[in-house]
Amino acid sequence: MKYTWGGRSVMKRVKSFQALLLVLVSLWGAAGAAAQTGPDETETEFGPVVRAYLGYLRNEQEVVDDRASRHEVNRAYYRRNSNRIRALRQMALQIATETGNDYLPELEAATRDELKNLFEDPPRPGTFHVGDVLHNTFRFLGTVRAGEIFYLFARLDPYEQAELMQKEKEREKTEAASGNSQSTKLTTTTTSTASQGSGVEATRPRRANAATTNSSVP
Repeated sequence: MKYTWGGRSVMKRVKSFQALLLVLVSLWGAAGAAAQTGPDETETEFGPVVRAYLGYLRNEQEVVDDRASRHEVNRAYYRRNSNRIRALRQMALQIATETGNDYLPELEAATRDELKNLFEDPPRPGTFHVGDVLHNTFRFLGTVRAGEIFYLFARLDPYEQAELMQKEKEREKTEAASGNSQSTKLTTTTTSTASQGSGVEATRPRRANAATTNSSVP
């Protein structure tokens, strides 16, 4: 026996309800995913360049999460790179807030044991000062603790690197010229002193001869 409800079969209404429920669940899931991966309210105050970089970091975190879910990376790799992304995000927000500019340099975040990946001859972190330029390539921005301590650097653009290298060459030339000038002065002073010493020694025999001559006179 076929039951009807409002001119339609009960079975059809049940199927329609199930389809509607499936659509609602799908929409709810999509909204939840967007809320998790989309920009938060604090990012709306920044310009498109800064927002784009923050979006890039979110995408990087999604890649790390996906690889971890597929068991392609170990826990240590996942933790280190998730912490690195947090450190980069924190520094990016700090720079954008302090400068008020819609611009970010190319940022690098490295732990103490990763400095060898940035420098052929890694400097000692204890010598770092905020604003220092290292190897004409990186400007030290500071440290960020995100699970562990990361050293944050801004990579100089090619024009900045070329300008610093040119200044270094000019400074070396100036120092070399100054060194040559000091050497010349020292040589001149030494020669003058030696000449004066020779003159003193040369007059002494004449005085002795003069005394001898005077004593021989009757």
